[in-house]
Amino acid sequence: MKLKQVLWLGLLTVCFTPCELPVVARFLTLPALAQEQNTVSPEQEGTIAPSDAIVQVDSKQAEADKLVEQGLSQLYRSEFREALQSWQQALVIYKQIGNREGEAASLISLGLTYLGLGEYNKAIDYLQKSLAIAKEIGDRKGEAISLTNLGDAYESLGNYKKAIDYYQQSLAIAKEIGDRKGEAISLTNLGDAYESLGNYKKAIDYYQQSLAIARQIRHRKGQARSLTNLANAYESLGDYNKAIYYQLEAIAFYREVGNREGEARSLTNLGLAYYYLRDYKKAIDYQQQSLAIDKEIGNRLGEAYSLGNLGSAYYNLGEYKKAINYHQKSLAIAREIEDRQGEAKSLSDLGVAYGNLGDYKKAIDYYQQSLAIPRKIGNRQGETGFLTGLAVAYYSLGEYKKAIDYHQQSLAIPREIEDRMSEVYSLNNLGFAYYSLEKYKKAIDYYQQSLAIARKILDRRLQAIPLSIRGAVLLENNQLEQAQTNLFDAIKIWEDIRHILRNKDDWKVSIFETQAHSYRLLQQVLVAKGKS
Repeated sequence: MKLKQVLWLGLLTVCFTPCELPVVARFLTLPALAQEQNTVSPEQEGTIAPSDAIVQVDSKQAEADKLVEQGLSQLYRSEFREALQSWQQALVIYKQIGNREGEAASLISLGLTYLGLGEYNKAIDYLQKSLAIAKEIGDRKGEAISLTNLGDAYESLGNYKKAIDYYQQSLAIAKEIGDRKGEAISLTNLGDAYESLGNYKKAIDYYQQSLAIARQIRHRKGQARSLTNLANAYESLGDYNKAIYYQLEAIAFYREVGNREGEARSLTNLGLAYYYLRDYKKAIDYQQQSLAIDKEIGNRLGEAYSLGNLGSAYYNLGEYKKAINYHQKSLAIAREIEDRQGEAKSLSDLGVAYGNLGDYKKAIDYYQQSLAIPRKIGNRQGETGFLTGLAVAYYSLGEYKKAIDYHQQSLAIPREIEDRMSEVYSLNNLGFAYYSLEKYKKAIDYYQQSLAIARKILDRRLQAIPLSIRGAVLLENNQLEQAQTNLFDAIKIWEDIRHILRNKDDWKVSIFETQAHSYRLLQQVLVAKGKS
């Protein structure tokens, strides 16, 4: 079971001074928002009747500014419905008094809120409006901010090429106006997009550029963010030594500036690194530390993430009932704060746990519930893992055709949105399905495709896995020479990863556990060759 990749929880920071639009942390994640009857709709914006009394513009301006501050306070208290309504009311007033800067800022606040809520098309509509105003009033910085946030929206939809285009436009403006902080943010966003495409070298290059600027301008939070992103990229490349190093450095920065929320998220990511190294006890320790901070600062969303991650760690220790308990707690919070994407992940995690308990019908029910959510909010990338879960459950029930159909659906999506890493996983899953059905030629074909992509995106772990499994398929098919070559190559990759870890003996042990399977298969090949 894969833990949730936890992004930083960013809060809106709005500055309503001339030519200053809100600078919003890219990693905004908010729960889904139910529509309230008393919420102002986009069609109603600007239609509030003027007061009978003559109200001075300054008074209306003060009222709008107060609503903005009220929205921020509500957001900090996780009162997302109320915050959205406050910003909608502020937008109405700014329109009435002709304050275009305030109007653009309110549109960005609304757009980013809807983005965090998973309502991407609505977010894009608000952000396009803010971009139009920024261009109209000649606000280049505001234009760059809107472009950045539009990039975020399209990245959330899995449209990485369009996201990259918006980020490049934002970067160009930041360079033009000498906005070094904006330049660093755009570089980081480009790194994120290329990382999602599986181009880790390019992602690392952008993160390094962003880090260099953050250090030059002494932007401590920006440095911490770049370090966290570098850690995640190196983790994807299987270079855990560098991943842990960068994550620890990020935690030190957050502790230095007293950023408890940032510290919690970095502790979560550090727990993820140990999780992938199969050191589940250490992973649990860091998730517990993260959970304690989230509870202390009242971060319900972060609390839900930490609980889910604890559930995943206990699952891998074989403590399924304990895992289910944590996932149920995470699900309860997600539903309480209406975090639809978090709800989907918790439902899927419960599906995995019940599947391993042999309750496949219950597992399928949870997977179906989880799949319905990304389909409803238009998150194509989010569908992939849930389709895979359904495939595994149906396979366990012996319904192989249904299982393969779901695996094929899971493969189609990453190919459509160019998510190379997910494509590798889906190809591996199809290879395993056909291998289990003793359709070896088809299995080898899928593993060949998987290996080609893994080599292209330079993910060492993803290269070793298909090589090892392909070796098993070839052994089963009595193609001993080819099986030996594949297994030797797989073992060489695991050895290289262990060498990267150098003196981290506890980490080497966890890698060896994975590597041991390849050794056992190789031993079988050599024995078979000796008999032939």
